[in-house]
Amino acid sequence: MFFIPGFVISALTFPGVIVHEAAHMLFCKIRKVPVLDVCFFQFGNPAGYVVHGEVKNFTSMFLVAVGPFIINSILCVVICFPAYFPMQVFDVTPPLSMFLMWVGLSIGMHAFPSNQDARNLMDHASEAARKGNILAIVSFPLVGLIFVANLLTFFWFDLIYGVALGIGLPMLIF
Repeated sequence: MFFIPGFVISALTFPGVIVHEAAHMLFCKIRKVPVLDVCFFQFGNPAGYVVHGEVKNFTSMFLVAVGPFIINSILCVVICFPAYFPMQVFDVTPPLSMFLMWVGLSIGMHAFPSNQDARNLMDHASEAARKGNILAIVSFPLVGLIFVANLLTFFWFDLIYGVALGIGLPMLIF
């Protein structure tokens, strides 16, 4: 196991950072949460961010927080699948397929919400759960999984997840 600084990973996988932040922003727009500031990519920590206004209900908070997981996971599969097809079926590796695999895997690697997203979700879930919100109650284990997934990025779990979606799923079909 070797260590590569996070800013290098972010630079190499910048499409995933951009899509991650765009997904946060998309769900803010869908749920009518005001977006106050956005940075789709920067060299630094964090690599990108979306600052939003007050969230009115737990469903909105949930979607804004986990939006990148939904969008990035779907896009990883949608982009990698057609890239994988010629490599597996025709045993050729066109440059476009390699490019699409890089983009798709980059997006898949950045699917997991950040620890800050998990903390925001936890804060809102605690309040909503007291009011009997089922989604809030169910989200507690999800918040734990987000924290664990972020801890495991040290062991390349984000890459493993992206490869499982972008290459593993197409392998099951072909």
